[in-house]
Amino acid sequence: MTNDIPDLSGKTALVTGASRGIGRAMALALAKAGAHVLALARTSGGLEELDDEIRTAGGSASLIPMDLLDGDSIEQLAGALAGRFDKLDILIANAASLGELAPLPDIDPKVWQHTLDLNVTANWRLIRALDPLLKKSEDARAIFLTSRVGGEEVRAFWGVYAVSKAAMDMLAATYAEETANTNIRVAIIDPGSMRTKMRAQAMPGEDPETLPPPEALAPLLFHALTEKTDGLARYSFRHWKGNA
Repeated sequence: MTNDIPDLSGKTALVTGASRGIGRAMALALAKAGAHVLALARTSGGLEELDDEIRTAGGSASLIPMDLLDGDSIEQLAGALAGRFDKLDILIANAASLGELAPLPDIDPKVWQHTLDLNVTANWRLIRALDPLLKKSEDARAIFLTSRVGGEEVRAFWGVYAVSKAAMDMLAATYAEETANTNIRVAIIDPGSMRTKMRAQAMPGEDPETLPPPEALAPLLFHALTEKTDGLARYSFRHWKGNA
């Protein structure tokens, strides 16, 4: 594993779910590498704390407090970004919901719909709205966060989250195929078990100190941003650690 930090000066990166956990860690890493970070999340307080940390580290950010479930807001966001920035170099699609851990017949229909709307449909809307800006970058990267329960591993009671992540994986893979002859490269990162609020929600009896912090993903993120790839690139943090 390399700890080299690339020079992302002059690049603009949009990170969803940036107020905490993996999104926050990725936003901070990108800012420290020189990128101007567009930090998107529902929680204004968390975004303001992130902004303070980014500024302390010498970076810059624009805060975007919004709910990705509002499709009209995504369209409006794209218009606002196009009016301010010439291009978008990096998209980190991180925001997601666990839904609920329950047998498929017992899942609340509202929870099912909410999870699919956030984990799948919102990412499709982001692709649809931001594709023109990504295509204006010389070397654009669209990175989606996934989980091995989204296809690699079947796990009872994880149905709605697993289904949504499997659909998101296919969404990203399709986008990779459709942009293969453009300047956009698509990657999927499986962070595995990390010290996050979502993990604590799923595994309340687990000692979080036994898990790696989200900041440990930074070297893999930088690798995904700089590796020369054709088509879809897939990365697993647990395999990445094993090769360190």
